[in-house]
Amino acid sequence: MRSEGNQWEIKAASFLRGHGLTIIVQNFTCPFGEIDLIGDDQGVIVFVEVRKRKRSRFGNAASSVGRAKQKKIIRSAAFYLQQHGAMADTHCRFDVIAYDVGADDPDTPKWLRSAFSANAMAHGYQTQ
Repeated sequence: MRSEGNQWEIKAASFLRGHGLTIIVQNFTCPFGEIDLIGDDQGVIVFVEVRKRKRSRFGNAASSVGRAKQKKIIRSAAFYLQQHGAMADTHCRFDVIAYDVGADDPDTPKWLRSAFSANAMAHGYQTQ
């Protein structure tokens, strides 16, 4: 349900602003996919995937950002940088904001800074 997803993205954006990030774009879409939030953290462009999950035997919210989703986000980020004239040496980071509904404090997300990297994907392994 898209409107429910938007609510969690709004919460995540507020959380990140409270931690000093400037939100540049919410819901960036391109031919390769979507990036939930794009922010600036003291000159570093941060691409953020927001995930919400109820307690599940299939894993928590953070673990639901698998390899295929990471590839889509990385390709979308490259498209964003290309479209906005960013140079190749632009510093970027891929973060995950994870809400686990049913946890002790479902409104406080887990913030995984540098949850994965484009370099790791290029070499066939995953960071997290």
